[in-house]
Amino acid sequence: MNAMKVAKVLGWVSIGLGLSELVAPGALARFLGVRRGTGLLRAYGLREIAAGVGILTRANPTPWVWARVGGDLLDLASLGPAVKHSPRKENVTGAVAFVLGATAVDAWCARRLSAANI
Repeated sequence: MNAMKVAKVLGWVSIGLGLSELVAPGALARFLGVRRGTGLLRAYGLREIAAGVGILTRANPTPWVWARVGGDLLDLASLGPAVKHSPRKENVTGAVAFVLGATAVDAWCARRLSAANI
C-alpha cells in the first residue's frame, strides 16, 4: 500500500468530515446524545479541514497526517465522557470505534511517511 495515496484519501476524508462537523454540529450532537458541544464540534471541523487541506496541498503531507493522529486523540478524549453519560451509548460506541479505526490508519500512514522521509 502506498502511503502517499493513503494520505491523499485521508486528506479528502478530513475535508468531508470537517465540513459535516462545521455545517451540522447540532445533528452530530443529537446523534451522540450530548446537549452541549456544538462550538467544540465546529472547532474540530475546522481542525479536520485544515489537516485535509495541508495533506492535499503540501509536497510533504507528513506533519498534517500526524496532525490527524493528534486530532484523533482529542476526539477520543472528547468521546470518553459521552460513553458514560449519553443516553445514546450505542451511537457513541460506534463513533469511538470509527475514530479508533481512523487512528490506526492515520498512525500507519504517518509512520510510513516519516520512515520514507517524505
